[in-house]
Amino acid sequence: MSDIALWPQGAPGSEAVSLVEVCEERSPDTAVFQDRALSNIDRPRIVLFKPECPDGCSVLLAPGGGYQRVVWDKEGVEVARWLNSLGVTVGILVYRLPAEGHAKPELVPLQDAQRGLRLMRQYAAANGLDAARVGAMGFSAGGHVAASLATRFDEAVYLPRDAADALSARPDFLALGYPVISMQSAIAHAGSRERLLGPEPGAAAVDLASAELRARADGPQSFIFLPDDDAAVPPENGVNFYLALRRVGVPAELHVFRNGGHGFGIRLAVGPVREWTGLFERWLRHGGWLKAALT
Repeated sequence: MSDIALWPQGAPGSEAVSLVEVCEERSPDTAVFQDRALSNIDRPRIVLFKPECPDGCSVLLAPGGGYQRVVWDKEGVEVARWLNSLGVTVGILVYRLPAEGHAKPELVPLQDAQRGLRLMRQYAAANGLDAARVGAMGFSAGGHVAASLATRFDEAVYLPRDAADALSARPDFLALGYPVISMQSAIAHAGSRERLLGPEPGAAAVDLASAELRARADGPQSFIFLPDDDAAVPPENGVNFYLALRRVGVPAELHVFRNGGHGFGIRLAVGPVREWTGLFERWLRHGGWLKAALT
């Protein structure tokens, strides 16, 4: 495990912010499992998880946490290790949280995601991986990070810093688990919306940050899964994004499970929702993102 600093000379708009990162352990028994959550992100970075036998595919993974924390284990490490078992190289994105004093809070997750994808592509090219098989994946509010990246990858949200910024920030594929997508008040996750946009955002800011309104024909092929009984993030978020992709002609696959609740990741998935990992693996193989395609 190694990491890559996103902004070695300091993150844009965070020059006046002084934070000390907090790692909160929420597991009742760390001998059984860890459940860490990060906040006060003072060093946005990619933490690399490398497989024993790399396939050449890589993924930038954004855990959730309602833009209040980064859920490190459940939607980060555990997913990364599973993807490693398929040969996928994973970079967990430890992104800045918008409500921690940054100059343009509505932009900091997107800035970090664009920079992160570019660095993952640079890493792939320099380390014998396929720079044309670099995907993005996100869970819950991390789904909003990933979906924003997939729909706003060429938006100039920071000034170029080095050679990495000449690379495309467009993910080659996109995967979303029970994602936050919309900032429209009727279906938004209220906490994510307020932390990203403030308590009373204007209509233009809401529309700009609603990924379902930003779907584009040159966006990446997408895989979306969610439970119908999600009481935290309304299922309309993922469903509406799927429909938006369909309208602009982007191939997308949507799986809606009867139940599962919110935030199950892999470890807490019970019943049919456990099948999401197998479905996603098959999607990756059929799409050619993993080399050994199914027949």
